Amino acid sequence: METPVEIIWHNMEPAHHVTARVNHRVERLEQFFDRITGCHVVVEAAHRRHQKGNQYEVRVDVTVPGGELSINRRPGNDFAHADVLVAVRDAFDAMERKLRRWKDEHTGRPEVQAAPLQGRIAEIDAHAGSGQIDTTDGRSVYFHRNAVVAGEFDGLSIGDTVELVVDPGEDAAGAHASTVRVIGAQKFVDRPASS
Repeated sequence: METPVEIIWHNMEPAHHVTARVNHRVERLEQFFDRITGCHVVVEAAHRRHQKGNQYEVRVDVTVPGGELSINRRPGNDFAHADVLVAVRDAFDAMERKLRRWKDEHTGRPEVQAAPLQGRIAEIDAHAGSGQIDTTDGRSVYFHRNAVVAGEFDGLSIGDTVELVVDPGEDAAGAHASTVRVIGAQKFVDRPASS
């Protein structure tokens, strides 16, 4: 973390055991996501007139690349937050969940790389500038002239062997190729050779 953890105390004196717990939970956040640049924690005694004592509110603000995530844990009706450590635990548990969602959305899970397939040109419509490719995995995939590498659409013939990448975001019309490349005089085999 670029800046040290900042803990602000409202309506109460700083407590060593709470500071230690906050620092421990911040370390856990950093182990989960090492790009946190700052953390600001506010611990507040609500000072309400209840017979069962004070309730504690804990606010956690975490600075991450491109923004800030905030959690404010206010006491509920069950008096669980009459213990300041429970309030700290609940706030940091919520921050871990929020940070996990943020990390998944912003750093993303590893993208699945589209592996090239092989296929054979099955149809060509020169007027429409498109066609169909029968692939080795049994699909019929649409392609547009703009997907053909090096502008070789006009040189394509039915039966030509090509390598293609199928766009992972299929639309209602079905699978379509994002890239099509002629691979030469290689023979396309519909079925495995029998022995």
